Amino acid sequence: MTPGHIAFWILVVMAVGSALGVVLRRNPIHSALFLVAHLATLAALFLKMRAEFLAAAQVIVYAGAIAVLFVFAIMVLIPGKEETGPDALRSQRLLAVPVAGLLLVLLAVMLRSAVFKGDAPTAAVPGGVAAIGRALFTDYLFPFEVTSVLLLVALVGVMALAKRRTA
Repeated sequence: MTPGHIAFWILVVMAVGSALGVVLRRNPIHSALFLVAHLATLAALFLKMRAEFLAAAQVIVYAGAIAVLFVFAIMVLIPGKEETGPDALRSQRLLAVPVAGLLLVLLAVMLRSAVFKGDAPTAAVPGGVAAIGRALFTDYLFPFEVTSVLLLVALVGVMALAKRRTA
């Protein structure tokens, strides 16, 4: 089994685990955070398939903008309870910093390894960034703008609901 296969199966297990976390968690904030993890894992799978544009779009649009909008809407529409007393998760929070550092080091090593390196394409890729950008801003400009307006309307709707609830 090659290192590429091992990386693929690790990403698959992470994708399935985070998708199950989205569905099975009772706390909506935890579910939204599992969604971010799932979208990041899908971006890594796109990188594995050498689809850099899709990976970047996955992180920027979905894991960045949409997931933040979900968390914002959840926090505005479902007010949480105020926490009081000693922090029961203090030891886990202290352990999270070195674990996150270790994960960042592993990510850097993985991205520099031969798993993600391969023969560079000699000619322009048919579905490359230039072709996608040209198609997006010529043939598909109207659906692109409709999607932008739809997201704007959703954001205004959340703000209107939040204002009505607090007033």
